[in-house]
Amino acid sequence: MPLSGKKILLGITGCIAAYKACYLVRYFKKAGAEVKVVLTQSATKFVTVTTLETLSDNPVAVEMFPVDRFVATHHISYAEWADLIVIAPATGNIIGKIANGIGDDLLTTIVMAKQSDVMIATAMNTEMFNNPLVQENIAKLQKLGYIFVMPGSGELACHTVGVGRLEEPENIYQRVVEYFSGAKSLSGKRVIVTAGPTIERIDPVRYISNFSSGKMGYALAQEAAIRGADVTLISGPTALDTPVGVKRIGIESAQELLEALKSAYSSCDILIMAAAVADYRPAKYSKKKLSHPTPDKIELAANADILAEIGKMKKASQTNVGFALEVDSNVDNALKKLKAKNLDMIVMNNPTLPGIEFGGDYNAATLFAAKGKPVTLDRMTKAQMAARIIDAIERLKR
Repeated sequence: MPLSGKKILLGITGCIAAYKACYLVRYFKKAGAEVKVVLTQSATKFVTVTTLETLSDNPVAVEMFPVDRFVATHHISYAEWADLIVIAPATGNIIGKIANGIGDDLLTTIVMAKQSDVMIATAMNTEMFNNPLVQENIAKLQKLGYIFVMPGSGELACHTVGVGRLEEPENIYQRVVEYFSGAKSLSGKRVIVTAGPTIERIDPVRYISNFSSGKMGYALAQEAAIRGADVTLISGPTALDTPVGVKRIGIESAQELLEALKSAYSSCDILIMAAAVADYRPAKYSKKKLSHPTPDKIELAANADILAEIGKMKKASQTNVGFALEVDSNVDNALKKLKAKNLDMIVMNNPTLPGIEFGGDYNAATLFAAKGKPVTLDRMTKAQMAARIIDAIERLKR
């Protein structure tokens, strides 16, 4: 009974996925929790009070000022009662209200008076989810300590395909169990994340590099640390601060990156290779500044294929994840890399597309695993994408 004695307040908002909340109530009850349910008016259009009262064994609240069973401060009573408030599904509307301190119904006033953490499982149309205002509200609440269960991708009720599906009830339930147990999903795991560009020196003032900002890799390192992993971040030069709780090793060249990886890899459980490694380096480094060098005077040599080299060292217990930058979204190329480099998963993205350029805060990608179906992640913040990628890695580990 992992939730024995726990008091969970489940808020349900107006979304077609509201029916899935019924399964959540059953999971919580079977695990020993006491459950009280609060519906918004819109939610009553999708699921009934009778159903939820039957499942929860408690009265279901809807009105701020109900005709019967009225207590003027019952929004405060609910807030004081709960050990955890879970809102599932949570629409863009409820997220916006909470983020901006609006309490115009029972659920938002309970959250405003909360004395416990709030876990928000989002569900909405893809375009609504990607709306910059919704993303800003989510980021604002995350900074304030609200816990988010991000939506999955697939066919939506509106018949479009994209991100926005409510995470499956069993996965939301598992997040609640982890919350109360204090256990973190990557506790005890050693994770290496590589990030940023490499630079290959031509002479003391010139080098070969690329436009990688390192933001995706740093977001992955931060997410793994939040989930309890012992994280080592091997990073090329960036302007980013080291994520909290992460050990950072600075490198410059592809060779330095390879040496750092070979030194640390044997003891790691998960490698996420998000660094943008220069394909070539000058064959000879000039200790003196070259005078007006021309391309025909700079002989290049190929750098090592780092993922392939590390793939040869991989043990069955280790999970290797790579990135494939495909400007024409060439799936065949990504799948060839997945196999050739002995990877468990590869993240194919195209940072030349509008809205997800190098150096920005957004990304979009497709995840290809050695086993299982591809997962499409439409445009979202890099922090949110990091969470989805780590989710996929955890499923692989299981």
